[in-house]
Amino acid sequence: MLKSFDNLMQLFRAFPDEQTAIDHLTAIRWVNGKFCPLCGNADEARIGTLTGTNTHKCYACRKRFSIKVGTIFQDTKLPLRTWYAAIWMITNHPKGIASTTLAKDLGITQKSAWFVLHRLRHAALTKSFNAPLSGQIEVDETYVGGKEKNKHESKRLHAGRGAVGKVAVIGLVERGGQVRAGVVADTKAKTLQSVVRTNVAAGSNVYTDEATAYRGLQGDYMHHTVNHGAGQYVVNYHNHTTSIESVWALLKRQIIGVHHWVSPKHLDRYVVEMTYRLNRRDLSHGGRVNDLLSQIEGPLPYKVLTA
Repeated sequence: MLKSFDNLMQLFRAFPDEQTAIDHLTAIRWVNGKFCPLCGNADEARIGTLTGTNTHKCYACRKRFSIKVGTIFQDTKLPLRTWYAAIWMITNHPKGIASTTLAKDLGITQKSAWFVLHRLRHAALTKSFNAPLSGQIEVDETYVGGKEKNKHESKRLHAGRGAVGKVAVIGLVERGGQVRAGVVADTKAKTLQSVVRTNVAAGSNVYTDEATAYRGLQGDYMHHTVNHGAGQYVVNYHNHTTSIESVWALLKRQIIGVHHWVSPKHLDRYVVEMTYRLNRRDLSHGGRVNDLLSQIEGPLPYKVLTA
């Protein structure tokens, strides 16, 4: 039976020792039956548990494994209780948590905290894109990165203005529904329209600004535009992009206010973290923890992350 909790203190009371944390993970991971993460065997009769241990054995491949194998917890030296506290913080703090703050709160090194948070963002990615968005969809792009004038002279890019040196991120919001967002290589029509067609059901109402990159959506969607350049922000009440602009405000507060700076290489992971929280906003605090624990499949070695 899964544990329930509504705050961090209740979480620690729900898991007073490491064994209760392991049992909880086992109940979540094997909710549909036992399986071997090494060979894929799902015959419960051929998977056993060594007496008095947390080690399991698959009699199909003849190998032993723990419940952590094949997950983001694989090879971790941290207790699961520490991981659960980290999951609580990243899923329930509206703008996330910095690795330096997490390190102090959990009594681990900043390097370990940074790796923990990136493994959790890796887990948040696995179920980000499901059924296509439909109904009323707002689409917009933003740029993330520091201002050239604030950089050291040796690091400035002396070419152009505005988006120079920044990374483009596109976002889509289904009003009253899910958020989709991610880094894109550029903001050309082919790139942005491909993202829209991949994530939005044909026939939906799509609301964008006046950017020329969105011209051509009319054939597949009911395309509405708002001319921000002319000071136009809301037309006939429904025609606006304020919902996606609120998402960008949250993303930038997360980056500027909490992390202060993120590398372009890892920016997409921070975007995934934000969209994960937004898409689970209707769950309880403990529900978000258990939800993330349900999608921890797939290890993320440190060398892969930093390659």
